[in-house]
Amino acid sequence: MLADLAASLGSHREVAVPANPITEQSTAITPQMLPLIDLTQPEIDRIVSTVPGGVGNIQDIYGLSPLQDGILFHHLLATQGDPYLLMSQMAFAERGVLDRYLAAVQQVVDRHDILRTAFVWEGLSSPAQVVWRKAALDVLEVELEGCDGSGADELRRRFDPRQYRLDLGRAPLMRFVIAREPGSGRWLLLVLQHHLIGDHTTAEVMHAEVRAVLQGRAHELAAPPFRNLVAQARLGMDAKAHEAFFREMLADIDEPTLPFALSEVYGDGRGSREARRMLPQALNDRLRHQARRLGVSLASLCHLAWAQVVALSSGREQVVFGTVLFGRMHGVPAPTVPWACS
Repeated sequence: MLADLAASLGSHREVAVPANPITEQSTAITPQMLPLIDLTQPEIDRIVSTVPGGVGNIQDIYGLSPLQDGILFHHLLATQGDPYLLMSQMAFAERGVLDRYLAAVQQVVDRHDILRTAFVWEGLSSPAQVVWRKAALDVLEVELEGCDGSGADELRRRFDPRQYRLDLGRAPLMRFVIAREPGSGRWLLLVLQHHLIGDHTTAEVMHAEVRAVLQGRAHELAAPPFRNLVAQARLGMDAKAHEAFFREMLADIDEPTLPFALSEVYGDGRGSREARRMLPQALNDRLRHQARRLGVSLASLCHLAWAQVVALSSGREQVVFGTVLFGRMHGVPAPTVPWACS
């Protein structure tokens, strides 16, 4: 399998990214103007009706990357909350500092297409992502007076992704919740960001860009169009070949792999517990040595070990489980979101 993978790495073909015919002067959008998605005119009109400002506020429309397809599927599958809603928190010494930070974030959003992207699927033959020309931050100020416990804990409780969802049809797919910390002059910030437009690495890139904006260095940073990665994902692969590959690999699998015969999670996960242990340095060194000796990544070795655990806990010789891969498409320059075409 590793030999087959290695042989396939050089088999990709470079894709000529089609130009985007939509301009600021466009007064209408037609199917011929959307080279990265197949939509009828009524479907395009449906999309336009969802965007504040209509055609004038639409910079581009294209399909989803394969990874985004999967994320949207699980978002729609969830009946409560959202499994792909990411949360982070910060604190600021005073409101003025917080306001300057939010203004800098707005500039970062203005620079990156993916951060001004909304998603539309209802009434369409295939889901579309729509890049808005202007997308203002969604900032919500709440009161924390009288809360039981710390303000940060209260914010996490109120906007717990296990119950809270974002409207994917409104860009940017981020919400900023601010509150004065009870008993102090500090201001708390909770950020909710959907995995459709980024991940934890995205947050790190955004923080770096915010610092650059505040230091007056934003003009030094590149902002590659996200459509380049979408084009690589949609035009650079043979969908039928992918289907044939997975059909061959999974053809004899007729039931899911269920460790300990557990077919359901415990409600929304509140009753679950997570344990983390640091590997002893000696074991870490041995694992890395084995990976180098075998000519594979440490991740591949750990996946093999996990497969053994799943096999023994499920009583199955052939096991199937999913994994998340962090990668970039064939050296294509990465936009704010580096994984979106993985």
